[in-house]
Amino acid sequence: FQSRSFQPDFVPRDPNAKPKRYKYPAFYDPYGPRPPPSDKIIQLAEKIAALPTAERNQIGPALNERTRHPRMQQISVEGIGMSYQGGTAGATKTEEKKAEKTAFDVKLEKFDTAAKIKIIKEVRTFTSLGLKEAKELVEKAPVVLKQGITKEEANGIIEKLKAVGGTAVMER
Repeated sequence: FQSRSFQPDFVPRDPNAKPKRYKYPAFYDPYGPRPPPSDKIIQLAEKIAALPTAERNQIGPALNERTRHPRMQQISVEGIGMSYQGGTAGATKTEEKKAEKTAFDVKLEKFDTAAKIKIIKEVRTFTSLGLKEAKELVEKAPVVLKQGITKEEANGIIEKLKAVGGTAVMER
């Protein structure tokens, strides 16, 4: 915990002071003024706008290839919680396939009744459940214990459960 008030150069702000208002022009462009587009560019834009959607989608890749522009690398957004919007339907299908391949669920199929306490303790280690909740979850077997985890993490959980007498499987 840091507090600015304990620093020797701190001057408290007047609580009745109004915030400073800076005046920006009606349209603010941080890169400065641009010249208006030429007639050639305007005609080209009109031709592109008149094209059907399928042909318009081919313009970007064709220009990148023609100008030898380096390809943009895909950025992984897994686990961020943002949905992908826009683009073509083919792009969303490939992203869904990638998400399916990287997110796995661990399901407890069955366990030895003699090892029930050990299973409950193990379930508590990789979930944030209390003793009562973990016990209820284990008693509901077959049940999904953990969702949306990596393959390595899922394999580790399955191995731990097998070591204490449970049978777990990985689902996609």
